Amino acid sequence: MVKELAISTRGLTKQFDRHVAVNDVDLEIQGGEVYGLIGPNGAGKTTLIRMLAAAEEPTTGEIYINGDRLRRDKSNPTLKRRLGYLPDDYPLYEDLTVWDYLDYFARLYRLREPRRTQRLHEVLELIQLGNKRNSMISTLSRGMKQRLSLARTIIHEPILLLLDEPVSGLDPIARMQFREIIKALQEAGMTILISSHVLSDLAELCTSVGIMELGFLVESTSLQQLYQRLSRQQIVLSTLGDLEVVLPKLKHHPLVEGWEKIVGTNSLRVNFSGTQEDCADLLRSLITDGIPLTEFHCTQEDLETIFLKLGHKQAS
Repeated sequence: MVKELAISTRGLTKQFDRHVAVNDVDLEIQGGEVYGLIGPNGAGKTTLIRMLAAAEEPTTGEIYINGDRLRRDKSNPTLKRRLGYLPDDYPLYEDLTVWDYLDYFARLYRLREPRRTQRLHEVLELIQLGNKRNSMISTLSRGMKQRLSLARTIIHEPILLLLDEPVSGLDPIARMQFREIIKALQEAGMTILISSHVLSDLAELCTSVGIMELGFLVESTSLQQLYQRLSRQQIVLSTLGDLEVVLPKLKHHPLVEGWEKIVGTNSLRVNFSGTQEDCADLLRSLITDGIPLTEFHCTQEDLETIFLKLGHKQAS
């Protein structure tokens, strides 16, 4: 079982004085997944990632990477070479060029020529900075700097990538570029653990998610199962006519659990517990009743709504 997992932890705990930052975490991540780690500040996400990257010693517990025990001593240097770790505050050397910066890290990882130059070209193409290879890092935008940090993290071709808040502070275009690179790395066979506050990014990227709360891993499941279990189905409908005409139809429908008017529109968001076939039946009946619908589509609550709902459950 352990051999199939890219990451497996058993009873992983980290205590700082009296504060338990990570509490008895059993985490399992399958190879090839993009696993999103979410939770409020102080939940223990960064401490967990630092332990997985061998940058922090666990107080108790064990970590296995592809079935091999990870230790902070010098007993498994080969295993550490398989890891790529991008902290949330990693400094760049502003007075170096893009090429010299990456070349420096390639040499640290003992990449030999001609592979080293070949790898630099590959990585620069992936992060779309080939045209900036001779530019000083100080002249790059924030998004470019973040992509360069990612390039440094993957220069040695790790099989496991640990990214702590990599899209923090980036504008929407820079976040989109970063997402595209992550997708390409997953397609190349890499396993990626990524923590983020931007839940819409994780919803687009991740195959599975883990939710941390006060040091505990309170949820760890595939995104698909999380949606099936916790995401309510919703119908958004709009009409040319008076919305008041629609309400009696909804009120007496057994599968309608409530609705809200979408502010500034002639639309309703309806919580609906039925199947796709039930949605089709409702649409058919509204049209038969002569209601002039301009929009009717089924959707699901998003990851952010689920996360907030889970948070309220934990608090209550």
